[in-house]
Amino acid sequence: MADGKKLIRILYLLFIIFLFNNINLVMAEKPYHHLQDGTFRNPEGSPKRDPNIKWSYKIFNKEKKKLDMTVPKNHVIDKHIVKKNLEKFKEGDYVAWIGHATFLIKLGETTIITDPVFSKNAGPLIFGPKRFTQPALNLNELPNIDLFLLTHNHYDHLDTATIRRFPFKDAKVLLPLNLSKYFRRYKDVNEMDWYDEIKINENLKVTFLPAVHWSKRSLTDTNKSLWGNFLINYKGKKILFACDTGIGNIYKEIGTKYGPIDLTFINIGAYNFYPIMPYKDKSIYHTNPEEALEIASDLKSKKVIGMHWGTFVLSLEPIMEPPVRFKANAEKYGFKKEDAIIYKIGEIGSLKKLLNYN
Repeated sequence: MADGKKLIRILYLLFIIFLFNNINLVMAEKPYHHLQDGTFRNPEGSPKRDPNIKWSYKIFNKEKKKLDMTVPKNHVIDKHIVKKNLEKFKEGDYVAWIGHATFLIKLGETTIITDPVFSKNAGPLIFGPKRFTQPALNLNELPNIDLFLLTHNHYDHLDTATIRRFPFKDAKVLLPLNLSKYFRRYKDVNEMDWYDEIKINENLKVTFLPAVHWSKRSLTDTNKSLWGNFLINYKGKKILFACDTGIGNIYKEIGTKYGPIDLTFINIGAYNFYPIMPYKDKSIYHTNPEEALEIASDLKSKKVIGMHWGTFVLSLEPIMEPPVRFKANAEKYGFKKEDAIIYKIGEIGSLKKLLNYN
């Protein structure tokens, strides 16, 4: 009887050792950006936020009142011209800027929309920054959408009102881990981890790649959903649509593994939070225009489109400063000025002409 109890103890101990070793193995196999508490973090070696810096709405709103909110007339194309041009380009491949990070990208028979935000403000209910320019089209004026790309959960990218009213709920949705709960009425929703690939059709493949950013929509969900960039591979041409991102070593790695990139869309606004932050023109989560060009260079990108500006006041740089700095500094980072591209809201351009393919 004593020997039986001893054997049971030995077997129990062996089981505990086996279980412990396997838990460690599972933990060791988790990717770097997956933390044990279920949250996520930026790629290894990315800049980190100073925990001593505290946000102040009081200071931000005081400084925001000093901004010149004059919007040049040529920044936004008249809607009737947008509709006319959309009809003109509908048989070809094109890119159209709707505003902020919302673009239409048509590739063959597939029309893509990115981070669609059509609400009047970027925040919960009636709160958050209000638009100072309107979308180039209304939701009911969009062409048929086949593919919906969502980079992360911030209010100026994930707009629940737009998601509810979106007229094409049969579109395939690609989005980061832990965000499918917002798309329960959609038919084809696909969560993606970094480096996941999804084949859309014979000519089109999408890969989800790392970005230097974060996620948050409430007081209790910080970094509980992932964020990232989309690499679109179409007939051998590579288009990278960047999540909001700061600068980081990861882009040299992506450039080495996936480059050269034919066209990069990247944020060039929302970078100045001085005097809340102790430094001017610098944010670890949003590139300034020069850093955006540096990332595009790291990606070995041939052309780059500046976005994430001219729609909402999210920071304290002059509202029309980003494109000026972007174009002025292009050559310092190896780009011709005409290859550092700034669109007007509502502008539509031929992708075949832009990327030189048939």
